[in-house]
Amino acid sequence: MSVGDILTQIGPGTPMGTLMRQYWMPALLSSELKSDGAPVRLKLLGENLIAFRDTDGRVGILDHVCPHRCASLFFGRNEENGIRCVYHGWKFSAQGKCVDAPNLPDDRAQREKISIKAYAAAEHLGIVWVHMGPSSTPPALPNAPALKLNEEEVSVWVCQRQCNYLQAMEGDIDTSHLGFLHGGLAKSEDPALANRAPQYMVADTDCGVIYGACRDLPNGQRNWRFAQFCMPFFTQPPPTRLGHDAVLRAFVPMDDEHTMFFSISTRSFVLSAHDNEAKKTLLGGAPGVSFGYEYLPNTTDWYGRWRLKANASNDYFIDREVQRHDSYTGIEGLEIQDIAITESMGPVVDHRMEHLAPSDIMVARTRRRLTRAAQELADKGIAPPGAANPDAYTTAWGGFVNAAGDKDWLEVFRDSLPSGKARVLQDA
Repeated sequence: MSVGDILTQIGPGTPMGTLMRQYWMPALLSSELKSDGAPVRLKLLGENLIAFRDTDGRVGILDHVCPHRCASLFFGRNEENGIRCVYHGWKFSAQGKCVDAPNLPDDRAQREKISIKAYAAAEHLGIVWVHMGPSSTPPALPNAPALKLNEEEVSVWVCQRQCNYLQAMEGDIDTSHLGFLHGGLAKSEDPALANRAPQYMVADTDCGVIYGACRDLPNGQRNWRFAQFCMPFFTQPPPTRLGHDAVLRAFVPMDDEHTMFFSISTRSFVLSAHDNEAKKTLLGGAPGVSFGYEYLPNTTDWYGRWRLKANASNDYFIDREVQRHDSYTGIEGLEIQDIAITESMGPVVDHRMEHLAPSDIMVARTRRRLTRAAQELADKGIAPPGAANPDAYTTAWGGFVNAAGDKDWLEVFRDSLPSGKARVLQDA
């Protein structure tokens, strides 16, 4: 298997799919499931599942295929703390146990031997999290700053992206595109727009990779932008002041060619789902900077959830006149701009066609970190970084700060966090 295949293939039995099953992942919004309501088709890591909420509010994440005659439980009746197959009436609990099998002669003795594949589920901040690993007692959720927010201060939004998780995620850890894709013709005092060729530093962390992008300022200080990749598909990008806003962005693979994106942040975060002052001033209020995301109506098929109205079928509503005179892309919305570009690469980009530049050092380092972790898990059984250590995520922040020009970049990062402390493992 090539390195490209290791990185992009996430189905059952693949090295990366096996790695991702060691972690908790956001799967759907809690609001999508109603007690005794209709089950939801859920595509996750290449598996066809159903999600439902039982009478007592428990969430079940099950294989959609009934183990009797293989009918889909999507058509099942959600009733009295279980999902009942409408073909022959076999019923399963949220834990996957068969609790009723009317057509078996000795119901109890027989059904106690029957179960359906079920995955651990937890709810936090209005999100259903799923752990697809083999452990019967999965670890706690990552102890990331954004997951310590309460429901009154958190902003959560979600959208489906029509491409592989890797190319979607890498847009978040590539700061050099800001001045082009998102800034373009805009006039701004933002150093990232004034200087589009920063110096880069990278280091491994306990749960991923961090980079610092350095731009010299006229006053002798330096502008630092920090972003992190956290295993297996989380990012913290740098649009706001370091330590000011907590954010965790997840690029969850539905399959090799579809990704469900989750944004979890403080409401003041510039890319949150809420209006705030930062949005009014970002890039000097330049054209193309908007944050209203319109959705197509959800449908019940495997890919029918959280699709944006601006999509490939309408060229993301590109306006060529706006592109010519006002913005670099002619596409409205920072997230839409990212989506358009990463989806334009195709469902799964062929990395053999790439010519990476020095500004891609974070992308290269992240790929190496992922590949190594997947191979070590497959070959040696070594647990991947952060999988069993939720506290590895406690210093997962992204942001920007100005600091003295002679200060070490990791020192700048550490000193700018609210706690004043950050463990970063620096290696060659």
